[in-house]
Amino acid sequence: MKAMAAVSASFLAVSVVWAQSRSSSKPLVAAAPGYDPAIYAELQKAPAKARNRRNPFENDPHAVAAGAILFEQHCAECHGKSAEGSPKAPSLVVREVQSATPGTLFWLLTNGVVRKKMPVWSKLPEPQRWQLVRYIKSLGGPALRVESPAAQP
Repeated sequence: MKAMAAVSASFLAVSVVWAQSRSSSKPLVAAAPGYDPAIYAELQKAPAKARNRRNPFENDPHAVAAGAILFEQHCAECHGKSAEGSPKAPSLVVREVQSATPGTLFWLLTNGVVRKKMPVWSKLPEPQRWQLVRYIKSLGGPALRVESPAAQP
């Protein structure tokens, strides 16, 4: 019975995420107020060893759904429900984030950016941090859908 409930919850989460991504007619970057490429400079600070880490959930179809639930619980308040950014936190659908390695995103989640008010999530179990990374990377789609405003003519 528990397995059935878990599968149902995963299916529901995937359905909600998919429906939200398909129903939005807005450009994904537009909601991020005041795009500033310097905000994403923290991604470049990840050590090579961290950048090269592979996501153990990279091919797990349930990781996106689990990550979506975690994102809603821990990240949406600041980054927005669609990860498009808000006055509190930057967009996660821009090229800088979507082209970052999974290891880089994991490192940033683990260490935070306290001076920019990004919390340290090291107390969140490692598998859950990897599921969040899997969800964030899924926002870019199979091919990178979003270009940062700086990359547009």
